[in-house]
Amino acid sequence: MQKFIKTNMPSKLFRLMSDPDYRFLWLAIRGFYDTMPDEEYLKRMYHAKTGYDLDLETPQTFNEKLQWLKLHDHNPLYTTMADKYEVKNYVGDIIGEEYIIPTLGVWDSFDDIEFSKLPEKFVLKCTHDSGGIVICKEKKKLDIETAKHKIDKCLKTNYYLKWREWPYKNVPPRVIAEEYIAEESSDGLTDYKIHCFNGVPKIILVCKDRFGKEGLSEDFFDLSWKHLDVRRPNARQCLTPLERPAELDRMLEIAEIFSKDIPFLRVDFYIIRKKIMFGEFTFFPASGIKPFIPESFDLELGKMMNIKDR
Repeated sequence: MQKFIKTNMPSKLFRLMSDPDYRFLWLAIRGFYDTMPDEEYLKRMYHAKTGYDLDLETPQTFNEKLQWLKLHDHNPLYTTMADKYEVKNYVGDIIGEEYIIPTLGVWDSFDDIEFSKLPEKFVLKCTHDSGGIVICKEKKKLDIETAKHKIDKCLKTNYYLKWREWPYKNVPPRVIAEEYIAEESSDGLTDYKIHCFNGVPKIILVCKDRFGKEGLSEDFFDLSWKHLDVRRPNARQCLTPLERPAELDRMLEIAEIFSKDIPFLRVDFYIIRKKIMFGEFTFFPASGIKPFIPESFDLELGKMMNIKDR
């Protein structure tokens, strides 16, 4: 009888009934657990995504400590740092406006956008989440309805409830337009992501070719620009050697300024025509639920982070 049920029941339905982790993820994304306490939610989400129990009493790995910080490190400044509109003033006041991608407008809804006043090229994004980006390279070819559907969906999504990342909890959902920036390559911007532990930069992640034929590449380096044999599942490394950017020392200085007194902060940059541009702050890369290959790197990063004083 059991064999009959398994072979004749649609595979998705069978998995929903038989796999508690899959069932949790399926229901969570549909809002069934929005009222679940954060600690219980994170334990279930962590197990569903990694296959491991989450140790919040004595967290050791990088990903475990990120979950602990979601629950225990609630500095009000993080709300400003996570807000893609407000963060520009915060960063500009400290290191100067020349590092900031100019804002063309900010609105409470997509319908408020005055497209006639925007330039030929621009980028739309939501202020309160990770994602929700619309890139316009030629305004007359922009599919307004598709863009509206994407932005409206993001504006209605409570990003905090999805991953319980506290910095996003009180960020007002808005949409901003930014000046379009680009490198000479047509395959998208190269991101330099500086991983800082208790105010000290230690690891650099370079992401490039997001829109290239081969897809996004991710390469980890130490501060001496030694390439690390580390990757995330389903991620590829760049096919050609990546040169150490001349601007790296300044990026490390800026990252150290902003990560002071923070257990972990990733500071993201672009380099446009030899000019450093601030990208964003990230408190929880991959929300702390994506493993590393090799797994030992998760523990290695965890040892770099001190959470005892939080």
